[in-house]
Amino acid sequence: MNIFKALAVKDVDEATKSIPLIDVGPAFRDEPGARDRVAAEVRRACESVGFFYLAGHGVPQGLVDGAFAASREFHAIPLPNKLALKINENNVGYLPVNQSMQRASTVHKATRPNYNESFFISHDRSADHPDVVAGRPLRGRNQWPAGHDAMRAAMVRYFKTMEGLGERVLPLLARALDMPAGHFGPFFTNEAHINLRFLHYPPQETDDEEQFGQGPHTDNSFITMLAREDVPGLAVRLPSGEWLAPPVIPGTFLVNLGNIMKRWSNDRFLSTPHGVLNDSGTDRYSIAFFYSPNIEAAIECLPTCVSASEPARYPRAVYGDLVLDFYNANYFHRKDYTAAAGD
Repeated sequence: MNIFKALAVKDVDEATKSIPLIDVGPAFRDEPGARDRVAAEVRRACESVGFFYLAGHGVPQGLVDGAFAASREFHAIPLPNKLALKINENNVGYLPVNQSMQRASTVHKATRPNYNESFFISHDRSADHPDVVAGRPLRGRNQWPAGHDAMRAAMVRYFKTMEGLGERVLPLLARALDMPAGHFGPFFTNEAHINLRFLHYPPQETDDEEQFGQGPHTDNSFITMLAREDVPGLAVRLPSGEWLAPPVIPGTFLVNLGNIMKRWSNDRFLSTPHGVLNDSGTDRYSIAFFYSPNIEAAIECLPTCVSASEPARYPRAVYGDLVLDFYNANYFHRKDYTAAAGD
């Protein structure tokens, strides 16, 4: 039986008992005492479930709607034109259906590739950007279809807005881990590693028990901020083992922590399994903003998360190495680059 068949579908009031709704507006407005008060709410959510609804973020709904319109425009492009932009060694571009699999997942051993198509962008670097000229890994240019300038502008505008939101959330996460508010900031300078993924899940057969839109997995980001529409499909595995279908709450993003935050916090904060099964009978779109530190950032367990009784569970590691290991495990196109590197 497909593991999502026992999915618990709950209304908003029930869902927020499991996945808290956190209004960050007072902290963003620097109201007295608000930063630490909101950080305490973030701490409880991150320690108990690893997900929360983010409200009061200040991102205009019109900008979000524009990003979804841009996503639909991209995915409506003829397949041969999209394949001309096929995802590259920097993991930007078009990822066709059935070209990724959650092989690194400890949640569920996938037997089918993911049934979705995606368009990835990162910082919109120019041809003369120093990292582009030097050919630095994971620091290349975006790939854009010709004749879609308005689509490109909407996607870049959303990217930059979400980057700004991520920067404003960093102090709350630092305080949630009992670190100074500015602790994470230096790790995210000089163009943090960000992927914006415009996802399209076509309707799928419901009698294939091993087919997922996105197999159960944990993200490899620091945090992920997800924008959704009303078509269901997402499922989150609660600590109880129950699978919850979190409803869309207008005006919020659904935020989850990734493996990098789990590692940084020495497992104090959770990176929670989730996946997608689009049995709605219609197309489903979502936009995932993966926010992570600079590729040169050194990740080691925070001093507030280790002690004599809780020693560090992870060695010091460079973020760029960690993300390449994840890409190599999950994306089929990576085998071409890893093979070339071994020649």
